[in-house]
Amino acid sequence: MARHLCALMRRPVWRRPLLTPSVALPTRRIQPQLRSIATPFAPRSLSTTAIAQAEALNSQQGTSSINFSEIETEAEKRTPQTLTEKIVQRYAVGLPEGKFVRSGDYISLAPQYCMTHDNSWPVATKFMSMGATQVHNRKQIVMTLDHDVQNTSEANLKKYKQIETFAGQHGIDFYPAGRGIGHQVMVEEGYAWPGTMAVASDSHSNHYGGVGCLGTAVVRTDAASIWATSRTWWQIPPVARVTLTGTLPVGVTGKDVIVALCGLFNSDVLNHAIEFTGSEETMSSLRVDSRMTIANMTTEWGALTGLFPIDRTLERWLRYKATEAAMLDDRTTRERITHERVDELFANPLKADPDAQYAKQLYLNLSTLSPYVSGPNSVKVATPLNELVQQNIKVNRAYIVSCTNSRASDIAAAAKVFKDAAKENNDVIPKIADGVQLYIAAASAPEQEAAEAAGDWQALLDAGAQPLPAGCGPCIGLGKGLLEPGEVGISASNRNFKGRMGSRDAKAYLASPEVVAASALSGLISGPGAYQVPEGWSGVEHGFGTGAEPSTESALDNMIQQMESLIDRVESSAGGEEKAATEILPGFPEKISGEIVFCDMDNLDTDNIYPGKLTYQDNVSKEDMALACMMNYDPSFKEIAKPNDILVSGFNFGCGSSREQAATAILAKKIPLVVAGSFGNIFSRNSINNALMGLEVPRLVERLRATFADSERQSTRRTGWTLTWDVKRSCVEVREGENGESWTEQVGELPANVQAIIAAGGLEAWVKEEVKKAATQSS
Repeated sequence: MARHLCALMRRPVWRRPLLTPSVALPTRRIQPQLRSIATPFAPRSLSTTAIAQAEALNSQQGTSSINFSEIETEAEKRTPQTLTEKIVQRYAVGLPEGKFVRSGDYISLAPQYCMTHDNSWPVATKFMSMGATQVHNRKQIVMTLDHDVQNTSEANLKKYKQIETFAGQHGIDFYPAGRGIGHQVMVEEGYAWPGTMAVASDSHSNHYGGVGCLGTAVVRTDAASIWATSRTWWQIPPVARVTLTGTLPVGVTGKDVIVALCGLFNSDVLNHAIEFTGSEETMSSLRVDSRMTIANMTTEWGALTGLFPIDRTLERWLRYKATEAAMLDDRTTRERITHERVDELFANPLKADPDAQYAKQLYLNLSTLSPYVSGPNSVKVATPLNELVQQNIKVNRAYIVSCTNSRASDIAAAAKVFKDAAKENNDVIPKIADGVQLYIAAASAPEQEAAEAAGDWQALLDAGAQPLPAGCGPCIGLGKGLLEPGEVGISASNRNFKGRMGSRDAKAYLASPEVVAASALSGLISGPGAYQVPEGWSGVEHGFGTGAEPSTESALDNMIQQMESLIDRVESSAGGEEKAATEILPGFPEKISGEIVFCDMDNLDTDNIYPGKLTYQDNVSKEDMALACMMNYDPSFKEIAKPNDILVSGFNFGCGSSREQAATAILAKKIPLVVAGSFGNIFSRNSINNALMGLEVPRLVERLRATFADSERQSTRRTGWTLTWDVKRSCVEVREGENGESWTEQVGELPANVQAIIAAGGLEAWVKEEVKKAATQSS
């Protein structure tokens, strides 16, 4: 305990930038216990994120202005690291000798691998428009075609051919349509390897954490930067540790774990990196396939990564895969998954230091968990199955698809429901209920082959399931089997945002493959009956901390973490000295002003902002993008919102997928500024990359909600309020109607280098200019 106290006393105050943190990057440590402390959060702008982006890219050109030596200390060298920080340490480039990375640091990052999928051609066009002609490290890049594989139109086939040709010209590993979903390919082909870091231009890159690989999403412009330079920028998120206790009861799955976590803790891990931990007994009850399901959906939980430990359960899985790979003559898997590599990995497996510091600690007792269902139309609404069954919810469509839950083990679990029912039906597989359509698509071709060999694929076909090619399909709202107006669907996939899987007038639920299969069989949302509610069960045991019995030492540890958290929050929100005026570049406006149009919703996701059915169409005009803007949230938005309005929304705006059109569609609507209580991290990256400005002003959101609380509900409301952002003075002024109150709020600085990116039209154009400058200087 004395060691912890001494470390706290020695720990230097983290040297924050003079700017407040970026729009979607919260204070480094925020303990749940501190919610009652009346310490205001400073409103924030995109500035720090953009600064890091500009400086990280500058560092790639050898002109970095970051002086790490100013923040490097002897105490920091001795700072224990989380597993996340240790992995990032391996892939951070340009660090001074002896520098140990920690949460909050901005780094230049060279990941082991970068995967792109159907968006590979848009990334390629960005890559070429930057002036790049050769991929910097072809072995770093993986391309898979997986999203729109059912689309056989001339335009889509042409795009797929362009991607394949580009991959061939540059010697890039390429997996064609039908081979499998990119995230599954990354794991089963050994690109996502324990203790390494891999990124992808897709929001479900968290998936790799299921095998101990730190996976996180990047956006298209980031991917183009990696192609051109092998690098991008990243800020190491605050790390939350989730301690799992107990073991999973019979009939409870990994899907139930993550659906429950999304509902029980809701937004507690927003923009955090997650590390799962637990005893060997607990973790052995979570097989690797279940871990991938959980890691995959940490995206929906709001996290940036979801990392499982490198342990004996993972080793057993890798040994099996290494043996399997050695037998595969027709695949290159054996180059990456070998017993020798597993030996090397477990000779000294990477793990968090025992005294590593975490921003938050949560726990969940698996033994008290029951089957859960998510929805309708929200991942954050989680209901125990036994409660939902009582509502007799009729099902029209059921889906066992996606990278989340469509591996051979998932297909086997679904098939078992029908096989068990066959035992009471003269050993004949029963048909799905009348009026129900069941769709199945394997996560990859090898997973389908395994399911076929086991007889599970055929069992589902015998029950009346309709097969789809290995790919994303209905999960992303593409291809056959989409929900029609008024229908109810239940899916083993990862998202059920309104309109994502079809009509916005349909209802979508998420559940395990077993529950999906049982629901298709009965025609109502129901389970297979394997789980029995324990006598005296009183609910799921969960909370903040580790779940261990409290002790004096743990109580003091919690107190110290609260003290550190409070210090960080006060540092970030203190007004302090009067700020100097921000330099304004010639031609950049000193003030931005407009009427507030209010979309009152928390967790307004990218599917709401820009529909999935248009995401992989590369020829959508600006006019059509403007019409599609907010289509799945409010179809009337296109008539209500006007050019130069300022869009204001709730908290965690722009969560969900990595589609950059969520930002560009708002720009197409000629809205220059978005204000929210907080932003999803990936939306923040896309915004500054595409020259959309954004501010976090929680006070404004609360004032709007209080003012219009008694008014008729309007999804999109013209408020009559105006907001003026004084860029030079770094503050906003809000006037609450023509004769209403007027007030000001300090916001983060928008410095000159970020103005340059915005003025250039986004990061792509800015990088292009920088490449030209570098070429001119070297000639």
